[in-house]
Amino acid sequence: MEVWEALDGLKQKAKQNEELRRRLLATREDPTPVSTFCRICTEEGFPLYEMDLISCGEDYYAAMRRSTNGGGENSPMLAGEDDYYELFLTELG
Repeated sequence: MEVWEALDGLKQKAKQNEELRRRLLATREDPTPVSTFCRICTEEGFPLYEMDLISCGEDYYAAMRRSTNGGGENSPMLAGEDDYYELFLTELG
């Protein structure tokens, strides 16, 4: 299952299950938020691992930077665009 598919499926499930939504949002307060988030995802049937989540965001952001102005130093700086964990929680919130 791709990262996008896992996150989308989990988001749909969390929108229908308030307890799951609350648990996912509470990961922000956890000492290891991404690890806990991925553990919950996997428990809920959406296998997701920390490095997959981190790598996917970084890969997408790197591809976006390469596609603008030849990927040189004039490429736009987009803060947070590679952090799928935070983007997911913001959408869920």
